[in-house]
Amino acid sequence: MGLMNPMLRVGYPASISADLLRDFPEGIELIPLSDKMDHDVEIDVWIPDPYSTKALRTWAHLRGVKLVLSLMAGTEWIPATVGPHVTISNARGAHNISTAEWTVAAILTMLKYFPLYLEIQRSGVWKRRFEANAYYKKITGSTREEYPPVMQEELTGKTVLLVGHGEIGKEIERMLKPFHVDVLRVARTARTQPEVHAVSELDNLLPRAHVVVLILPSTPESKGLIGAAQLALMRQGALLVNSARGPIVDTGALVEALKAGRIRAALDVTDPEPLPEGHPLWSCPNLLLTEHVAGSTPQFTPRALHTAAEELRRYMKGEPLKNVVQAAL
Repeated sequence: MGLMNPMLRVGYPASISADLLRDFPEGIELIPLSDKMDHDVEIDVWIPDPYSTKALRTWAHLRGVKLVLSLMAGTEWIPATVGPHVTISNARGAHNISTAEWTVAAILTMLKYFPLYLEIQRSGVWKRRFEANAYYKKITGSTREEYPPVMQEELTGKTVLLVGHGEIGKEIERMLKPFHVDVLRVARTARTQPEVHAVSELDNLLPRAHVVVLILPSTPESKGLIGAAQLALMRQGALLVNSARGPIVDTGALVEALKAGRIRAALDVTDPEPLPEGHPLWSCPNLLLTEHVAGSTPQFTPRALHTAAEELRRYMKGEPLKNVVQAAL
């Protein structure tokens, strides 16, 4: 008689509640892993901690890993860590809603001057609301005398340039539909239905946009895609929204553009990250900054684990994986 096939050993972060793994397929052994382990563990499949620093400490004690199922869309640090002989899948699709919602909220926050009004609220001085009109004229360069004074701007009817048109970009576009914006799309290669421009056309499109949204992966090609030249091409007072990865934007050039009052920006990601205390971005005018939180909702972990479970089922059945970012050599 032959030996029975051993159960597939799947390691997951011990900080994740085990009840969230109830949808995982049968025929596996779930192994909770701590970043404070002092012994080696043999597993077949690794679900890394979403925080890379913890995951790297865990990795030092793992042996036999053949497949990595990331809970994140970005996997930048994983290939160099696990090497070329391990298959890596990401959680593509798990962050669409939360990231798209953050993006739309950030756009509205900046166009409705909520940071200014929060500051006024804290000051307790009602008449300061007229500062909004002065801000509007300064950031847009408008010389027209408005009466009553402008207290906010509208998103409806503006032109939004989506730089990146994957699943999250499409979700952002879906959420923007009620605002009747004119959408321009850019991706690595041009496509039709809907019209998507090649990234080589980016410089020609930037002057047309009131809002520029970055939602493309971090790759060697996308690093520094938005530099001083691109920021200079944006119209006066245009809003740059980065819900992708920090290195896509030249931080030094962005700081200069913000300080000069050329543009405004909303960032969930920065370069460097974490952003050190005292960094110029912290005190830049015309900027909304959140600390890489766009994907962090109560639905994040269940949705990402569901994606991992579906990928694991395909792996166990010998079917092609859907979210492979690195195939094992």
